[in-house]
Amino acid sequence: MLIKTARRVAVLLGVSLATLLGVRAWDAQRGRPLDPWHEFVPSEMSVEAIDRAGWSEYLAAEDALFAATRTQMAERVPAEDRVPINRYFEGSRIFPGGFERDWNRSYVIEPAGEPAGVAVFLHGLTDSPYSARRTLERYRERGFVGIAIRLPAHGTVPGALTDVAWEEWSAATRLAVREARRRVASPKPLHVIGYSNGGALAMQYALDAIENASLARPDRIVLVSPMIGVTTFARFAGVAGLPAILPAFARAAWLGVVPEFNPFKYNSFPVNAARQSFLLSDALQRQIARLADAGRLDGLAPVLTFQSVIDFTVSTRAIVDALYARLPANGSELVLYDMNRSAKFGLLMRHAADAELARLLPPAPRRFRTTILGNDSPEASRVAERVIEAGSEQERSRPLDLSFPDGVFSLSHIALPFAVDDGLYGLEPDPAEDFGIQLGSVGLRGERGALVLGLDSLMRMSSNPFFAYQVERIGDTIDVSEP
Repeated sequence: MLIKTARRVAVLLGVSLATLLGVRAWDAQRGRPLDPWHEFVPSEMSVEAIDRAGWSEYLAAEDALFAATRTQMAERVPAEDRVPINRYFEGSRIFPGGFERDWNRSYVIEPAGEPAGVAVFLHGLTDSPYSARRTLERYRERGFVGIAIRLPAHGTVPGALTDVAWEEWSAATRLAVREARRRVASPKPLHVIGYSNGGALAMQYALDAIENASLARPDRIVLVSPMIGVTTFARFAGVAGLPAILPAFARAAWLGVVPEFNPFKYNSFPVNAARQSFLLSDALQRQIARLADAGRLDGLAPVLTFQSVIDFTVSTRAIVDALYARLPANGSELVLYDMNRSAKFGLLMRHAADAELARLLPPAPRRFRTTILGNDSPEASRVAERVIEAGSEQERSRPLDLSFPDGVFSLSHIALPFAVDDGLYGLEPDPAEDFGIQLGSVGLRGERGALVLGLDSLMRMSSNPFFAYQVERIGDTIDVSEP
């Protein structure tokens, strides 16, 4: 009887899986067809090669990679895609190679005098070292060398992300830190800054350094919208891409195929990218738990995190529950950007979103400092800083000379590393920074269905009105940093 029941369950599961895969394959075929930049997969260095390489070897391989990509795209971009807003058309106004500097590439910035320290910046998934510019500039002003590495499968074509593993990103992180310590030796401070997926890599490296004495330990860890946890779908993203095993269903390997009109970030998103981000965050959470249970997190450097309460890409709750709840009392701090709770938005907010902050934090006292930036009063767009020190239950508040811009109801996952005057993503872009398109200041009105992107994507906040506060707080950690 049990055998018959097991067989029935197995048959039912098999039929259900086949049905789901069939639906997935059918749904994928309805989308935009794949372009050359989706189909071409450039050859990156292996994990073993990255671990053997120095910075110069990595840059040489990167040069060859970009040259091969440029040749492939020059030959394969069809006539109908040779338009002014296609980053892979060399005559385009957003062609990265046409700018004074291609910010998709790895780079180092040097201070004017003797270095006071060194900072490594790790960018996010589908992103590029462009997102490091303003943060590393603040470090340079404080006398630090800044290193921004292009993580494998980024900066070239989105097709590269169909054949990458998170271990390659970890190897590139180790290489960047090796170069940091080659340029600026201990005991001068080492900071590791990670944005989004780079935040997971920064945290993982710091934990690896606890377990491996050959790795240089960071003296500070700064996380911006860190990918400590991702959505549930990412866990099963690999299943969603199974139909792509058959060439006729290659489109199923992609969760989104979108025109590439951003010079420094992929718009299209493959299934494998979601899968690798989940595997990385899952490995990270297990490592945090293992070291916390063993009492080994006491050797971890202080962690400063900036996170929007509302984040559609990463789990804000995972940052609290999987990371901060396990940290020792080592001077760490969590800075949360609340929603704009002024009365003009109140009636339009979903109740779940409105109550998110109250559910997010455990009751005080906590082992970490908590800072919340939100409305000074229910009727005002002006912002106040509310702080509860580690070990305390008392909250103190001070008004800031900052406000939510008109029409902005919250920050977003992608907004935090960029100032409002950023030439590409800024709400008020600096006219001196011309990257061929201004994505952050687009204010479109019209009917649904006419645009290549959904209105949700175009409405998403892409710059941080509180960026000046953020880099000031990062600057505070530079001033007090001691190995």
